[in-house]
Amino acid sequence: MPPGLATDPIERRLPSMQPVEAGLEPGLEPLIDGCIAGERRSQQRVYELYYGKMLAVCLRYTKNTDQAKDILQDGFIKVFRSMDRFNRSGSFEGWVRRIMVNTAIDHFRRTKNAYLLLGEERSIEDFGDQDEEDVLEDSAGEEELELRPADVINAMQKLTPAYRTVFNLYVFEEMTHKEIADLLGINVGTSKSNLAKAKNNLKKMLRKEHKLR
Repeated sequence: MPPGLATDPIERRLPSMQPVEAGLEPGLEPLIDGCIAGERRSQQRVYELYYGKMLAVCLRYTKNTDQAKDILQDGFIKVFRSMDRFNRSGSFEGWVRRIMVNTAIDHFRRTKNAYLLLGEERSIEDFGDQDEEDVLEDSAGEEELELRPADVINAMQKLTPAYRTVFNLYVFEEMTHKEIADLLGINVGTSKSNLAKAKNNLKKMLRKEHKLR
C-alpha cells in the first residue's frame, strides 16, 4: 500500500479491499476446466460468482451504472476468451479483477481518449509536480469530514475520467505513481498531480453536499 494511504479522511471512508488469497481458490478447478471447454453452465457459474464484486470495480471507473455494466460485459468476454492462459498457481479472483481494471482503462482510451481529458483546455500531460504542491497547499488545515463510504463512491463518479482513473489505481489497486505513469503513458509528476487534484475535488464536492443537507 502506498505510504500514508490510511491517513486521508476520504480514503478512510472508502470500503476496505479484502485481501485476495495467494494461490487458486478451492473448488474452482472444475469451473475453469468447464469454461475452457466452452461449457455454458460453467461460464454462467463464474459470471454469477464474480458479477457483484466486479461490477463494484467497474463502477469506480465510470460515471454511471450503465457504463459500468458495458465494461463488465466486455471484461467477462475477455475473461472467458483468455481462460486457458490463466496461471492456476495464482488467485483467480485477482486475475479476473486485473482484466476488469484493464478493460475499464481501455474503454476510456477508445472513447476519444476521454481518460486523458480533464474537462479543461489543458491535457493531462500539462500537469506536473508544482500543480500537486498547489493542491496540497490549498487542502492544508481543512477540517475532517464525517463521511459514509456511499458518499465517497458517489462523488468519485463525478470526477473527470483522468482524476478518477489515477485515484482508483493508487487507492484501490495499490499501484505506485511510477506504475500508474507507465500504465497510462504519463509522467510520475502528472500521476501525483492528478491524485492530489482528485482528492481535492472530492473534498470540495463532499463539503458542498454536506452543507446542502
